[in-house]
Amino acid sequence: MSSFMEQFSLNGRTAIVTGGAKGLCNGMAQALHEAGASVVLLDILDIVEESAREMGNTGAPVYAVKADLSKPETLEGAYNECLEKLGGRLDILLNGAGIQYRCPAVDFPADKWQKIMDINLSAVFYMSQLTGRTMLKQEYGRIINVASMTVYFASVLIPAYSASKAGVAQLTKALSNEWAKSGVTVNAIAPGYMATELTANMKDVNPKQYEEITGRIPMGRWGMMEDLQGTAVFLASDAAAYISGAVIPVDGGFMGK
Repeated sequence: MSSFMEQFSLNGRTAIVTGGAKGLCNGMAQALHEAGASVVLLDILDIVEESAREMGNTGAPVYAVKADLSKPETLEGAYNECLEKLGGRLDILLNGAGIQYRCPAVDFPADKWQKIMDINLSAVFYMSQLTGRTMLKQEYGRIINVASMTVYFASVLIPAYSASKAGVAQLTKALSNEWAKSGVTVNAIAPGYMATELTANMKDVNPKQYEEITGRIPMGRWGMMEDLQGTAVFLASDAAAYISGAVIPVDGGFMGK
C-alpha cells in the first residue's frame, strides 16, 4: 500500500506549462519538475529554450516549444509538438500565459482588448480543448488555470484583464462539469497581489497605493513566486483527485478581510 505522501509525487507524469519561460509560471513549472514531472515550456519568448535548458539540467527532461498563443490556427501544431516531445501522453496542463494593459475604460483600445482576450481567455479554452481530447482518452488528467483575484472583484483601469480572468474562472467550472466524471479535474489558482516584474516599480511610482494594498493583506506582504508552487503541485497531484471546479485564492488572506 502506497504512503499518503506518495500521492503528492509527480514522478513519471508529464506537463505543459504555457507562459513558462519566466515569472510566476516559470516558478510553477519548476515546482512541477522538482516534484518529478517531465515538462514542456510553451511560450512566445525567445528565452524559452534557455529556460528549459536551465530547468532540465537535473532530473526529468524539460523541453521548449515556441508558439504565439494569440493565434488559434497555430495552437494545434504547437500542442502536437509538445505531445510528441512528451511521448504521446499528457497528465498536466497549466494554463499560465497572460498579459495586462492599464487604461481607462472609455479610452481602452480595441486591439488591446482583443489581444488580452485572445491570450488570457481564448488560448486557455483552445489549449484545454486540445488537452481534453488527450486526457479523456487516457481517463486521467489535471488542468490548472491561472485566474486572478479579479474574478471576485473588478479592479480599476484593467477592464479587459478583469473580464478575461472572470471568464477563466467560469470556464474552469464549465470544463470541470463536463470532464470530472472521466478522471480529468479542472481547477484554477487565483493569485493575489504578487511581486513580479509588472509590479516591481509600484512602490516607487505609486507609494500610497502600494501601502494601501499591503496594509489590507493580513500577512503584511505581497506574494512571491514560491507562494504559488505548493498549490500548483497539489492540484497536479493525486492528492487533489477529488477537487475539481475550484478557484483557489493564493493571496495572503486578502479576500478574507
